[in-house]
Amino acid sequence: MTIQLNVNSELERQLKKAASQMGLTPDTYIMRLLQNDLQSHAEPTRLSAEESTLLKQINASLSTIEWEGYRALLAKRDAQALNAQEQAELVALSDEIEQANVQRMKAVAELARLRKTTVPALVETLGISPAHA
Repeated sequence: MTIQLNVNSELERQLKKAASQMGLTPDTYIMRLLQNDLQSHAEPTRLSAEESTLLKQINASLSTIEWEGYRALLAKRDAQALNAQEQAELVALSDEIEQANVQRMKAVAELARLRKTTVPALVETLGISPAHA
């Protein structure tokens, strides 16, 4: 199909300059712009119930208050200023974090399997990083 566009001279100049900077012809540049725009307006991908559940598990974390308490206990531990109760609390929180990370990685592995990809590729796609490291 052929479509003709009538653009003003300033827009034509801008299109040619942008295309040239990318090493493209103006036609190719315009086609890419249109394709990108159409893709950005495409209907969002619908997640299956299983994917949705797995993503919730992957994103589960301690609350901000719990992380602040954990960091405070770590600082006291590093300063060798923990009492017995605080030591027990730190161990319990550490165990909770470790168990949550195990569940999180299981969910990541399962989601990778569902999407027929590798765990590293999925981690990169989702932008997953260590929580509150």
